[in-house]
Order: sequence, then structure tokens, then C-alpha cells
Amino acid sequence: MYVKIKKILVLSGTPHENSFTAELNKYFLGHMNMYGLSCVSYIDSYKATVKPCIDCKICRREQTCVFHDMDEIDKLLRESDIIVISTPVYNMSFPAPLKAIFDRFQRYYSARFYMNIKPPIKKHKKAILLATCGSEDLRGIEIMKLQLERIFTIMNTELIDTIVWSGTDNKNFDIQAYKKKTEKKIIKFLDSI
Repeated sequence: MYVKIKKILVLSGTPHENSFTAELNKYFLGHMNMYGLSCVSYIDSYKATVKPCIDCKICRREQTCVFHDMDEIDKLLRESDIIVISTPVYNMSFPAPLKAIFDRFQRYYSARFYMNIKPPIKKHKKAILLATCGSEDLRGIEIMKLQLERIFTIMNTELIDTIVWSGTDNKNFDIQAYKKKTEKKIIKFLDSI
């Protein structure tokens, strides 16, 4: 049986290599690899040091920006089949380096609404949000999902699911129990691609 390799782009918002977010991401990608479905590109938003959008308006005339620090990410976005947003919740939203990347997606909005390029990214993609939060309060997750849905609508991308590990600040946080619950959602996501 022939299995088509999927190009996965991971946009990571964790500053720590040994965090719950990194563990959730590794667990998710491990399942993708088990099924032979992945060729992964990984963007660490903290190392990428993408500048914030300054509303330069260049993207209203051409599909670029005054800053070229997003060019490689743009290329990977256009080539990918699956986008994985892997992030902790900071103040009910994304960490600043990851949010800077999302704000620079203004180029796709401008391509769509100023240059009439429909869709600005031709290749349809599926996406998943992998999020961890210290508290049990999931309002931040809902805010993040809303932000991603709006961004992805412009980018020809469908947010298929969200996997959340909440309560990670609790000293009794049971990572094995969360992995077990997560496995069903991962399999459901794999079935959708």
C-alpha cells in the first residue's frame, strides 16, 4: 500500500526543550512518524527572532515585507500539508515570539484583500493546536482557537482539532494519564488527513 508522505510544519511557542509543551509535541509527532506520514520542519519561534509587524504596507502591493525574516517560514507554510501549532498559554494567548509570527501573516490578508489573490496560499492545509496551560482555566485556549481560525481562514487552512494538557502547574499533574487521553485525539486527527 502506498502512503503519501505529509509535509508537517511545526510552529513552536515554547522557550524550553524539556517542557510539557515539548513533551506533547514530541508525543504527537511520534505518532505521525509511526504511521510513516511525516517530513517535519520545525520553527522555534524563540530562535527565529521574527520582528513584529510594523504595518509597513509593502504587503499590500507585493507578497513580501520590509523585513525578510519570514521568507523561510513563508516558503515552508506554502509547501506544508499540515501545520502544528505547539505552544504554552501565556496570559490567555500565545507567547510573544509566536504571536509575532502570526502578526506577520498580514501578508496573506493583504494578498487576499488588497491584491485579490484568492486564496493567498493555494495548497489547502489541515492544522492542529497542541497547547499546555498551568491552570485548569481553558478560556485562553478558546481565545487562541479563535485567533487561529481567523488567521487560517485567510490562509486556506482548516483547524481540525485542539489537544490540551491543562493543570500542568499542579504538582499532581499526571502526564501518563494525559498521554492516554491524547492518543485517541491523535488517531482521530490522523484519520482526518
